[in-house]
This record gives sequence, structure tokens and C-alpha cells, in this order.
Amino acid sequence: MEKRITFSKWSVGILFAVPQLLLIFTFFYWPAGQAVFWSLTLQQPWGGGNIWVGLDNFKSILANSDYWNSVTISITFAAISTGISMGVGLIFAALTDRQLRGSKIYRVVLIWPYGIAAPASAMAFRFILAPEAGLIAVVNQWWPGIWDPGLDGNAAMASIIAAFSWKYIAYSFIFFLAAFQAIPRSLIEAAAMDGSSVLRRFWDIQFPLITPTIFFLLVINITESFQDSFAIIDVMTSGGPHNSTNLMVYKIYSDGFKGLDFSGAAAQSIILMLLIIVLTIFQFRFIERRVHYG
Repeated sequence: MEKRITFSKWSVGILFAVPQLLLIFTFFYWPAGQAVFWSLTLQQPWGGGNIWVGLDNFKSILANSDYWNSVTISITFAAISTGISMGVGLIFAALTDRQLRGSKIYRVVLIWPYGIAAPASAMAFRFILAPEAGLIAVVNQWWPGIWDPGLDGNAAMASIIAAFSWKYIAYSFIFFLAAFQAIPRSLIEAAAMDGSSVLRRFWDIQFPLITPTIFFLLVINITESFQDSFAIIDVMTSGGPHNSTNLMVYKIYSDGFKGLDFSGAAAQSIILMLLIIVLTIFQFRFIERRVHYG
């Protein structure tokens, strides 16, 4: 029988909750409230107070073609990077779960990338993908100028997708491997004895049982692709060339801290937050129904 801890006074429970509530208020509710306030006012770049402008900041942003370009490439980046991260992570986890030769070594090596800070991985990929001396530089020897992230927007987008996906492949791998190992071995062995192939066992038994993990990683990867891509963009491309990698999260920074448009940047942050909320609700509303929790 479970034992429950009870407090003689309700104030004791409140005291235990106060530190957590302070952290949530200080690092979430207070900054979010400030962002909402700034988005509805005109913040002077050199101080001097705020001027109430209502929804004018949002109207100005939504009428800007550069901002819509930022939204489009952000969604493209999120879709491609999430697909690569989850797809490759799933394949690696499935192979590691089969306990092939050297699987313990692979398990450790595949986890390492997630422990590397985003700026460090971005710097590494900046050198690896450099057109003049990187590993892909040999391609330019065959077709001069075909790969140059500094000039070609598609190459720049491919480079930040590669850097971001490399980090989150490890994240997806960890959860997928845990999900595979939670499946009773008796189910897999029984299917094998019935003559099912490896792919058949994966599709009919393992895949349905890991759908909760797939759904979880889908939500997390999409959310992080909109938020955690800042450092990679800042180190590798700085939003260029020609705004081809100026994702929403980086545009907030560049407009606010470089362009000193604090009010506009605050309005963009509110729109980004609302976009993430809408995408999350959509996933819970239309995708979770396909998840098998049995």
C-alpha cells in the first residue's frame, strides 16, 4: 500500500512550492508579460518611455514581405530537420536494439552529439562544410562554385539543417532506443518463430508500440527547431546570404538587437510563440489520435 506524505499545515506545502513558482514567474511569466507589453507599445531605441500603439506593430510586421519569407523558411527548416532527425535516429535505434556487433560502442558514440553545445557544433560544421577547405570542398574541384554557403542560399540552408539535425539525431536516438528496449522480447521472439522477417516485425509490432515516443519526439523536435536554431544560424550564416537563413528566431534577434526595433521584435516573439502553440495544438488534435497507448 502506498504511503502519502501529509503536512500538518497547508502553509508548509506552499513553502515547498514557492521556489518553483518564483522560477516560473521570473523566467517565463514575467518575460512573456514584458514581451506582450512591448509588442503593444513603441519602445524608444535610446530610452524615453513607451508610446501605446495597440496592434500597429503586428500590422506592420504582417505587411512585410521579408517577415513572411522568414516564416516560410522557418517552416521549411522545421519540417526537413525534424524529418531527418527522427528518421535517422529511428534507424540507428532500431539497428542498435538488434544488438549487432559493436552496438554498445555505437550507443555511446551516437549519444555524444547531443551533449555538445549548439555554438560548438555549428563552428565544427562551418569548417567541415567550408567551400574552400572543408570535406565538401572536393565537390568544388569537380564543379567549381556548386557549393558555397556564403553565396548560395540553398547551400546555406542545407548547412544549418545538417548542423541542427546532427545534434537532434542523438536526442531522438536516445528516446527511440529506450522505447525499443521497453518492448517485451517475448513478442519479438514469438514473431520471429512464426517466420516474420525483420522488417515485418518492425512494422507490425515495434512501430505501433513506439508511437507514443514518435509523437513526443515530433512535438519536441518541431518546437526546438523554431527555438534552438538561433546559435547555429548566428555562428554559421548570420541569417544570410540574402536572408535565405534568416529564420523567425534569428530575425527577432537581428531586428531587436541590431536594428534596435524592440517593439517589432517583441511582436515577432509573440507571433512565434502563438505559431508554436498552434502547431502543438494541431499535433495533439489530429496526430495523437493515431498514437497507440496500449
